[in-house]
Amino acid sequence: MIRPEDLLHPTPAGLYCPPGDFYVDPVRPVDRAVITHGHSDHARAGHGAVLATRQTLAIMAERYGDAFTAREQAVEYAERAAINGVELRLFPAGHVLGSAQVEVRWKGLTMVVSGDYKRRRDPTCPAFEPVPCHVFISEATFGLPVFRHPPAQDEIGRLVRSLAQFPDRAHLVGAYALGKAQRIIRTLRAAGWDRPVYVHGAMERLNALYEREGVDLGPILPTRDLSKGALGGEVAVAPPSAVQDRWSRRFADPVVAFASGWMGVRARARQKGVELPLVISDHADWEELVTTFEELKPDEVWITHGREEGLLRWAELNGQKARALRLVGYDEEDEETLEVRPD
Repeated sequence: MIRPEDLLHPTPAGLYCPPGDFYVDPVRPVDRAVITHGHSDHARAGHGAVLATRQTLAIMAERYGDAFTAREQAVEYAERAAINGVELRLFPAGHVLGSAQVEVRWKGLTMVVSGDYKRRRDPTCPAFEPVPCHVFISEATFGLPVFRHPPAQDEIGRLVRSLAQFPDRAHLVGAYALGKAQRIIRTLRAAGWDRPVYVHGAMERLNALYEREGVDLGPILPTRDLSKGALGGEVAVAPPSAVQDRWSRRFADPVVAFASGWMGVRARARQKGVELPLVISDHADWEELVTTFEELKPDEVWITHGREEGLLRWAELNGQKARALRLVGYDEEDEETLEVRPD
């Protein structure tokens, strides 16, 4: 059997496959790219050719324009494809709409690149599917035992109770525009919130894309035409940067909330001036990470863009061969650059 490094290895441009001559989630423009999902730290414009799920390609076109790449190849989950003789399949990662793990097979060796993933239920995207492999390349954003995320419905329950407790105050929820915002809205609906949810203008196009893909968000209204002091007792969802700037001051004595896995760290919540921290993450927490390793039992685990040291120690104690890749250019908890237009 060939060495794993012969099939995939880190380079300054990203994870590279020499026999296939392609990169997975490259951090700079390349000739051939396989993209796991549409967040801007993984999906960049300017590649010669992009292979991804249909939904990820649609997200990239929405964010970067139709000319984001010279050639697109849409692949359905579990559909077989090949680049220069290297076999590829995509499987659900449970991160956001269209997100995928990448299975790479060549000369009897199977490697799986997780991309960003979680194993919690998410009504906006297909659930993570474990994929047997020799080498599993896993993200580790929350790869320390301290990170154990509560159920999302419990955190949304806290939001609903705050709305009842403070019926005259606007509740402004900071959430990333791709994935987190739609998940917040759908989880609110599941909690029985059937009133309109107000959204910042920067989120409207991606919300519309989710609706076209069959994700029913219920009644959604823009915030742009609301008068000063509006939204008492209502929920508005906006990019985190908007919630923390003068945009938020237009509304009735706002309760500032922020949905992120990092809200479990009280110092971060205080630093951001968050009154209602919501610990809701689209990344696997410690238990989800180690459960995945135990379930797959790969020959090797490669750990990247996150807290590698905790998982390396876990692997040592549990007889799992592991190494850190230390890829650069990927943000924590989707701290993606997003242009926030005036609303």
